[in-house]
Amino acid sequence: MTRIMLLSLIAAFSTAALAAPETYKVDGTHTLPRFSYSHFGYSTQLSRFDKTSGKIVLDHQAKTGSAEITIDTTSVDTGYPLFNEHIQGEDFLDTAKYPTATFISNKFKFEGENLVEVDGTLTLKGISKPVTLTVTSFQCMPHPMLKKDACGANATTVVKRSGFNMGKYAPNVGDDVTITIPVEAVKE
Repeated sequence: MTRIMLLSLIAAFSTAALAAPETYKVDGTHTLPRFSYSHFGYSTQLSRFDKTSGKIVLDHQAKTGSAEITIDTTSVDTGYPLFNEHIQGEDFLDTAKYPTATFISNKFKFEGENLVEVDGTLTLKGISKPVTLTVTSFQCMPHPMLKKDACGANATTVVKRSGFNMGKYAPNVGDDVTITIPVEAVKE
């Protein structure tokens, strides 16, 4: 084997090693999905979920990825305990039957180095629908405190709550719900 062939093989294996997908565990203390909707036109109400878990797989070189996110719907936080119970009831999240919501994706869209969209399936109250998350910011770098690689993003989408069997009081209480997901994940 010639020296040039040997160097070419080493280079090829080195490039393949660099292009391997990397798995990141969702940081539940910095991943708090929020949702907002119009309340009789008076105001836009904003609530969040306090417990989220999952993993994100990224192949930076190939510009591909996947995500498996689970939201504990019993952790809904409206800022008012009585309203938390109301939102968890049968007319809305029905957390007694459906204690989690999930988002599963195998399609990440990049423009250059920037992740701009994530297409996937949102399952809420036992109903699965395709959604596209628009990514408004995306960054991967060494985490200054954890001393591990980490990635973060902000993503948003709008869904019809009636499409997930939660349309009570629509249209007075807005049917359009904006979901905003700030996510941080640390490399395993």
